[in-house]
Amino acid sequence: MIQSPSLLITDDDLDFRETLRSVFEPRGFRTLLARDGQEALDIVRRQDVHLLLLDLNMPRLGGLETLRRVKRYKALMPCIILSGGLDDALVQQARDERAFSILSKPVSCREITSAVESALWQAYHWRP
Repeated sequence: MIQSPSLLITDDDLDFRETLRSVFEPRGFRTLLARDGQEALDIVRRQDVHLLLLDLNMPRLGGLETLRRVKRYKALMPCIILSGGLDDALVQQARDERAFSILSKPVSCREITSAVESALWQAYHWRP
Protein backbone atom coordinates (compact mmCIF):
# COMPACT_ATOMS: atom_id res chain seq x y z
CA MET A 1 0.00 0.00 0.00
CA ILE A 2 1.36 3.39 -0.95
CA GLN A 3 1.40 6.09 1.73
CA SER A 4 1.83 9.26 -0.32
CA PRO A 5 1.22 8.82 -4.05
CA SER A 6 3.46 10.55 -6.58
CA LEU A 7 1.71 12.45 -9.36
CA LEU A 8 3.58 13.56 -12.45
CA ILE A 9 1.88 16.66 -13.87
CA THR A 10 2.90 17.11 -17.51
CA ASP A 11 1.80 20.24 -19.33
CA ASP A 12 3.60 22.95 -21.30
CA ASP A 13 1.62 25.62 -19.41
CA LEU A 14 3.59 26.49 -16.26
CA ASP A 15 0.59 28.17 -14.60
CA PHE A 16 -1.55 25.07 -15.13
CA ARG A 17 1.19 22.79 -13.70
CA GLU A 18 1.55 25.01 -10.65
CA THR A 19 -2.23 25.22 -10.17
CA LEU A 20 -2.50 21.43 -10.15
CA ARG A 21 0.44 21.23 -7.74
CA SER A 22 -1.39 23.63 -5.40
CA VAL A 23 -4.47 21.39 -5.58
CA PHE A 24 -2.70 18.09 -4.86
CA GLU A 25 0.17 18.87 -2.48
CA PRO A 26 -2.10 20.04 0.38
CA ARG A 27 -3.95 16.73 -0.03
CA GLY A 28 -0.75 14.81 0.74
CA PHE A 29 0.39 13.99 -2.78
CA ARG A 30 4.00 14.22 -3.86
CA THR A 31 3.98 16.19 -7.12
CA LEU A 32 6.51 16.11 -9.91
CA LEU A 33 6.33 18.51 -12.84
CA ALA A 34 7.29 18.11 -16.50
CA ARG A 35 6.91 20.67 -19.29
CA ASP A 36 6.64 18.13 -22.13
CA GLY A 37 6.41 14.44 -22.90
CA GLN A 38 10.16 13.90 -23.20
CA GLU A 39 10.77 15.35 -19.75
CA ALA A 40 7.93 13.20 -18.40
CA LEU A 41 9.50 10.03 -19.84
CA ASP A 42 12.82 10.91 -18.24
CA ILE A 43 11.13 11.38 -14.85
CA VAL A 44 9.09 8.17 -15.11
CA ARG A 45 12.29 6.22 -15.87
CA ARG A 46 14.19 7.71 -12.88
CA GLN A 47 11.58 8.14 -10.17
CA ASP A 48 8.69 6.34 -8.57
CA VAL A 49 5.54 7.73 -10.20
CA HIS A 50 2.09 6.39 -9.35
CA LEU A 51 -0.03 8.44 -11.74
CA LEU A 52 0.55 10.59 -14.81
CA LEU A 53 -1.53 13.68 -15.59
CA LEU A 54 -0.82 14.44 -19.21
CA ASP A 55 -1.73 17.25 -21.60
CA LEU A 56 -2.27 16.19 -25.21
CA ASN A 57 -0.78 19.18 -27.02
CA MET A 58 2.84 19.85 -26.08
CA PRO A 59 6.08 20.61 -27.91
CA ARG A 60 8.78 17.96 -28.50
CA LEU A 61 6.65 14.97 -27.56
CA GLY A 62 2.87 15.16 -27.41
CA GLY A 63 0.56 13.45 -24.97
CA LEU A 64 -0.55 10.46 -27.05
CA GLU A 65 3.00 9.47 -27.98
CA THR A 66 4.11 9.96 -24.38
CA LEU A 67 1.24 7.75 -23.23
CA ARG A 68 2.24 5.04 -25.75
CA ARG A 69 5.84 5.07 -24.55
CA VAL A 70 5.01 5.13 -20.85
CA LYS A 71 2.66 2.16 -21.23
CA ARG A 72 5.48 0.11 -22.80
CA TYR A 73 7.36 -0.12 -19.52
CA LYS A 74 4.80 0.98 -16.91
CA ALA A 75 1.71 -0.70 -18.35
CA LEU A 76 -0.34 -0.57 -15.15
CA MET A 77 0.37 3.05 -14.18
CA PRO A 78 -2.84 5.06 -14.61
CA CYS A 79 -2.65 8.03 -16.96
CA ILE A 80 -5.20 10.81 -17.09
CA ILE A 81 -5.33 12.86 -20.29
CA LEU A 82 -6.18 16.57 -20.17
CA SER A 83 -6.86 18.72 -23.22
CA GLY A 84 -8.59 21.88 -24.25
CA GLY A 85 -9.15 20.58 -27.77
CA LEU A 86 -10.76 17.18 -27.50
CA ASP A 87 -12.68 15.62 -30.33
CA ASP A 88 -14.08 12.10 -30.80
CA ALA A 89 -10.99 10.89 -32.69
CA LEU A 90 -8.58 12.06 -29.97
CA VAL A 91 -10.73 10.56 -27.24
CA GLN A 92 -10.79 7.23 -29.08
CA GLN A 93 -7.00 7.31 -29.60
CA ALA A 94 -6.46 7.99 -25.90
CA ARG A 95 -8.76 5.10 -24.99
CA ASP A 96 -6.93 2.84 -27.44
CA GLU A 97 -3.67 3.74 -25.67
CA ARG A 98 -5.25 2.77 -22.33
CA ALA A 99 -5.71 6.20 -20.78
CA PHE A 100 -7.53 5.81 -17.47
CA SER A 101 -9.58 8.95 -18.01
CA ILE A 102 -9.84 11.80 -20.51
CA LEU A 103 -10.78 15.22 -19.15
CA SER A 104 -11.55 18.41 -21.02
CA LYS A 105 -9.91 21.68 -19.99
CA PRO A 106 -10.85 23.76 -18.19
CA VAL A 107 -11.26 21.09 -15.53
CA SER A 108 -12.77 21.68 -12.10
CA CYS A 109 -10.88 20.90 -8.92
CA ARG A 110 -13.55 18.37 -7.98
CA GLU A 111 -13.42 16.64 -11.37
CA ILE A 112 -9.64 16.23 -11.39
CA THR A 113 -9.33 15.15 -7.76
CA SER A 114 -12.13 12.62 -8.25
CA ALA A 115 -10.44 11.17 -11.36
CA VAL A 116 -7.08 10.94 -9.57
CA GLU A 117 -8.56 9.28 -6.49
CA SER A 118 -10.52 6.82 -8.63
CA ALA A 119 -7.42 5.90 -10.65
CA LEU A 120 -5.32 5.42 -7.51
CA TRP A 121 -8.02 3.28 -5.94
CA GLN A 122 -8.31 1.03 -8.99
CA ALA A 123 -4.54 0.72 -9.51
CA TYR A 124 -3.31 0.54 -5.90
CA HIS A 125 -6.35 0.36 -3.59
CA TRP A 126 -5.24 3.73 -2.22
CA ARG A 127 -7.69 6.05 -0.47
CA PRO A 128 -7.02 9.57 0.86
